[in-house]
Amino acid sequence: MTDMDDDVVSVRYIVDDVQAAIDFYTGHLGFTLHSEHLPAFADVRRGSLRLLLSGPASSGARATPPDAATAGRNRIHLVVDDLDAEIEHHRDAGLSFRSDLVEGPGGRQILLADPAGNLVELFTPAG
Repeated sequence: MTDMDDDVVSVRYIVDDVQAAIDFYTGHLGFTLHSEHLPAFADVRRGSLRLLLSGPASSGARATPPDAATAGRNRIHLVVDDLDAEIEHHRDAGLSFRSDLVEGPGGRQILLADPAGNLVELFTPAG
């Protein structure tokens, strides 16, 4: 076993450019840089989410089968207080959205893409 905090959840995203991913997550989505080993790897955190950003030179990327090397349908889910303000802010910053705003019984959401095409769901619960 490790000494990793049990309250931290780690998700690995395979990225093309680790520095671009650091800039995206820390500059736009409120993550903080925990560690970096450029150009291979970085670890950014937001609350109890630890996002492992693995570039082509990382062991995480090298272990990924070629047919699973592109960004997928899975995504991290970030709850935001004011989705409309977040959308406006990110559009003004020139970020790429991968969906339109969707409303349902549970709330409202939109999908944002990181520089490698990995999805980030911005979500505001109903009510």
